[in-house]
Amino acid sequence: MEYVYAAMLIHKLGGKIDEDTVKKVIQAAGGSADDGRVKALVSALSDVDIDVAIKEAAVAPVAAAPAASKGGAAAEDKKEEKEDKKSAEEAAAGLGALFG
Repeated sequence: MEYVYAAMLIHKLGGKIDEDTVKKVIQAAGGSADDGRVKALVSALSDVDIDVAIKEAAVAPVAAAPAASKGGAAAEDKKEEKEDKKSAEEAAAGLGALFG
């Protein structure tokens, strides 16, 4: 996770996210940078517009309230909503696991 934080800090300060800069940020924070993880991070972010990714992550999907009169349909909608939320959380956790 510290690799992602380093990249976000570099981006916020207007720097270029490259291997050397990420390593320097991690080392400045008292950590030891793993070359493989640094390369993976830089490669993964090479085609990503970080500003757009941050906006998309900050905006939670808004589900319309069901107007169904049957309790079964409302329960089914709630189940789907929970599954969608769980899928989004699993995807976010998977990305975090990539970088430790």
